[in-house]
Amino acid sequence: MTNSSSITQFLLLAFADRRELQLLHFCLFLGIYLAALLGNGLIITTIACDHHLHTPMYFFLLNLSLLDLGSISTIVPKSMANSLWDNRAISYPGCAAQLFLFVFFISAEYFLLTIMAYDRYVAICKPLHYGTLLGSRACVHMAAAAWGTGFLYALLHTANTFSLPLCQGNVLDQFFCEIPQILKLSCSHSYLREFWLLVVSTCLFFACFVFIVVSYVQIFRAVLRIPSEQGRHKAFSTCLPHLAVVSLFLSTAMFDYLKPPSISSPSLDLVVSVLYSVVPPGVNPLIYSLKNQEIKDALRKMMTGSFSEAIKGLSSSGQCS
Repeated sequence: MTNSSSITQFLLLAFADRRELQLLHFCLFLGIYLAALLGNGLIITTIACDHHLHTPMYFFLLNLSLLDLGSISTIVPKSMANSLWDNRAISYPGCAAQLFLFVFFISAEYFLLTIMAYDRYVAICKPLHYGTLLGSRACVHMAAAAWGTGFLYALLHTANTFSLPLCQGNVLDQFFCEIPQILKLSCSHSYLREFWLLVVSTCLFFACFVFIVVSYVQIFRAVLRIPSEQGRHKAFSTCLPHLAVVSLFLSTAMFDYLKPPSISSPSLDLVVSVLYSVVPPGVNPLIYSLKNQEIKDALRKMMTGSFSEAIKGLSSSGQCS
């Protein structure tokens, strides 16, 4: 039996014990992390630099990329470092900070995806009111509400989780600090406070889920009423990336948290947690760039401009010499 006041560090779940597999995990996570940095960084830079993309949809996409970068940077570098140095430890304050930041970015991303569903609903079902309902000030307020709600949500969960007395050791069955794994270390009678907070959270997340579903039901009804096939295809193409991102986010997260205990195992839990925490930030930029012609054109234009500037710079330096 240990007391939470005596815990100075937690031991995270290692992906493998063999050195070769640890290095393989490091290389795999490094590749995913670099892909996420490159993809989200390109989207952020492209939207910020191209004034044609200064619209509500791309403003929210820029915020989504920022949240993706934040969530993957919270857990992946520490996991890579642990594999590289054959170490499982994370300090008590480091664990608290990791849990807070991850919950903050993930919950803010879910709230932002809900707002993006509203953006697509207004654009397709109420196009004449799009500029009025989603002006620049309204977009900033909605994005700030997503970030602010995520911050408060993470603060409440982190404060409540780490205020519980821990009396079941300090070994976590996860490769990063996660609320359910820390709750397993707490005394059994201390679950009640976190239980009610989880009930409120479930209601909030279910309300967002219902809002997204209802929005897309209305969107599909409106799209099917468009007479031309080209018009229907164009309307669908603006919604499919968002719908794919929402489906990936919700399916992996819900399976991780709602799967029955009978099929649960350490290896399965590890794979599913990677699918919902690491894969989406790396895949989301690919989903949006493949299905969005405007982003592809803006990226091509930016790359061509950068290449032309580089050639001019080399030419001018050669003339000067």
